[in-house]
Amino acid sequence: MARATEHCQRVLAEVERAVVGKREALELVLTGVVAGGHVLIEDFPGLGKTLAARSFAQALGLDFRRAQFTPDLLPADLTGSYVFDQRRAEFDFRPGPLFAGLLLADEINRTPPKTQSALLEAMQEKQVTVEGVTHRLPRPFHVLATANPVETEGTYPLPEAQLDRFLLRLQFGYPSEAEEWEVLARRIGRRTEEQSVEAVLTPEELLEVQRACEDVYFHPEVGRYAVAVTAATREESALLVGASPRGSLALLTCARAHALIAGRHYVRPEDVKALAVPTLAHRVTVRPELWMSNVTGEQVVRSVLDRVPVPAEYRPED
Repeated sequence: MARATEHCQRVLAEVERAVVGKREALELVLTGVVAGGHVLIEDFPGLGKTLAARSFAQALGLDFRRAQFTPDLLPADLTGSYVFDQRRAEFDFRPGPLFAGLLLADEINRTPPKTQSALLEAMQEKQVTVEGVTHRLPRPFHVLATANPVETEGTYPLPEAQLDRFLLRLQFGYPSEAEEWEVLARRIGRRTEEQSVEAVLTPEELLEVQRACEDVYFHPEVGRYAVAVTAATREESALLVGASPRGSLALLTCARAHALIAGRHYVRPEDVKALAVPTLAHRVTVRPELWMSNVTGEQVVRSVLDRVPVPAEYRPED
């Protein structure tokens, strides 16, 4: 586990060479990857989402593909298709961009539901079926999807049931003036627009880090706290639908990964609190009549955290 933590810290340090001032968000992205899931980054254009995805792929040693989602994108453009080879008089399967270690699904809300469902099925099943033939996706396989919350014309927002397929949803936010100047200063120093980071891990080593999460201790009282937070969302009057047991499982998995990255072999209640909003806010549905009041899932989950009693910290020997 100590080696896994060291790997994670080296990956973060390498990614921060390219992405400035987003330590907390980068830790959340890495948490989602170490937990074996997929991450949705919902934020404005130009805030480093694509750069972060490419940098993580390079640092983790994963094959990187980018799929620009557009209204005319078809499911076969992601999964691949069979092409007839005239020389051999038979069909060959040409894999699509889904066959990668890390796929950047850029502006996922700009493609129709049929193409979105093809991606989400691959995320859940780790396989695609083309012309009745099932093809397994590589391991590890992760999706970092981006969504632009500004423009709504010509977009197809993901339904809440499909948002549930993402382990985490987060935002990068605008940088401070000092961080923005650091971005410019680094660009001047590089003398080129392109930037890259060194590979820290191999795919096999990433799988070892993911397996190390299973050794992180989760005390039953802390587990009950995670369940209490999730269950409390189902009793909120502002919500039409609360988080399902899958939310509790996501909270458990991410809290273990968060503890591992921090160098601890046990989960603290603070891990659960830190991961509650990015793991649960996109799994709840706010009542339609409250949309005009700007009530969000994030606000509701934070109010739940303020209300649910926090247990004591338990170490493995307790």
